[in-house]
Amino acid sequence: MADSSLSAAESLWAAQNLPSEYLSCLHLSQNPDPVVDSSFKLGTVAQTTIGLSGLAAAYFHKLRTGVDQDVSVDARHAVVEFKSQNFYTIDDALPPGALFEELAGVYKTKDGYVRLHTNFPHHRQGILDILQCAPTCEAIADALSQWSAVELETTASARKMVATALRSFAEWDAHPHGQALAGTPPLQLIKIADAPKREVRGAPTRPLEGIRVLDLTRVLAGPSCGRTLAAHGADVLLVTSPNLPALPLTDPDTSRNKRTTQLDLTTAADRETLATLVKDADIFLQAYRPGGLREKGFGPEDVARARPGIVYASLTAYGFGGPWKDRRGYDSLVQTATGFNVAEGEAYVQSVGGSEDFKPKPFPVQALDYGAGYLLAFGINAALAKTITEGGSWEVRVSLAAVGQWIRSLGRLDLTGCFDRKLALPPRTIPLHPEIAALSVSVVRSMGDKGNSEQKQRMTAIRHAAMLSKTPVQEGKAPLTLDAHLPRWL
Repeated sequence: MADSSLSAAESLWAAQNLPSEYLSCLHLSQNPDPVVDSSFKLGTVAQTTIGLSGLAAAYFHKLRTGVDQDVSVDARHAVVEFKSQNFYTIDDALPPGALFEELAGVYKTKDGYVRLHTNFPHHRQGILDILQCAPTCEAIADALSQWSAVELETTASARKMVATALRSFAEWDAHPHGQALAGTPPLQLIKIADAPKREVRGAPTRPLEGIRVLDLTRVLAGPSCGRTLAAHGADVLLVTSPNLPALPLTDPDTSRNKRTTQLDLTTAADRETLATLVKDADIFLQAYRPGGLREKGFGPEDVARARPGIVYASLTAYGFGGPWKDRRGYDSLVQTATGFNVAEGEAYVQSVGGSEDFKPKPFPVQALDYGAGYLLAFGINAALAKTITEGGSWEVRVSLAAVGQWIRSLGRLDLTGCFDRKLALPPRTIPLHPEIAALSVSVVRSMGDKGNSEQKQRMTAIRHAAMLSKTPVQEGKAPLTLDAHLPRWL
């Protein structure tokens, strides 16, 4: 195991009170950084989080079967998986669209910069309503020149929109929420109720075989967690709302190996359907706005009462305490708010000898999203293991901001060569770039029990980077729509 990743993996594993001797089964690539064009240790981040998610799955499998196995992760492969939504194909074509809507991005204000998130129609319209301008980048830039960054951020939050002021690390550290977040680990496991120890039955051939997962998440972090659980054999039922828009760029990739159904939780009938599913679930994975599911009767304590021994996994943008705990956010916004875009932009200017002007620079991958997703999977698998060794119902907590804080704690790279173009990930092309083709797996997209079983699409996608020696992941199928299955367990 590479030294920098060894330290990161050991710390996270030990923090969950898992047996230290099992870490010897984890094998990470040597010299994990730099493997992508960033001044941060994103190779370490990617292979550590993916590796620990696989190792915890293997440990749960050992507790159920007595089978030991090795888990191996290559850093470059892991970083590519941190951008997997960019590299899949359907019927030999790239999916249309982009990760960010055309009006989204960083704009200058009269005293700094602000990042706008406009990917969803109501967010887009909400920002336009605040700015009272035409739906063009030019009109938005002109309107924002009359605003201060924090004023716009505050107004957007009050109207339940998503925008954030650009801050440096020093500014974030002085911010009330930055101070409230300080010292918060990237992953927390909390026992929330008593329950008998999980009974070990049968002889499962895959780590999460027989484990039932309700996945109530969207976009990247939560869905990538659910995708990982499915790859290790869990029956993952993705539950989305028919009232929310689909995400055509990310949904096909993040729903691989899941079953999909739709429930409208504003109706009593569909809430009752979800309550029935909860009674036979092992994992409840959710990324609703803070408190959103508690209002509907599906908070952690509610679910633990209905299904003793369950693992309830929660993802938020800014954490579970402090003045911003209820604030909406996404990877790009959290990067901007907490200092990464300034730090990366300044590092780039230094790396080119000051020959270019400063511009806020995002990570080359959605490191907060994917890092959070794989830490959620790690935490869920660790909590499942505790249901065998200790019993109880458990909550797993992860936030994008705390993951960012952890990434920052890993330190920075020497600027010499860290922005080398040779490190950049390949472009989206048809035919696939050779590196992407070598890391891809074939998938069949089809309808489940709610549609035409003959309707199929061919898909290629980045295969899972964690290689388990005895129980390799299986990734050959995907749902054709977000409503391909009935809301029931297999």
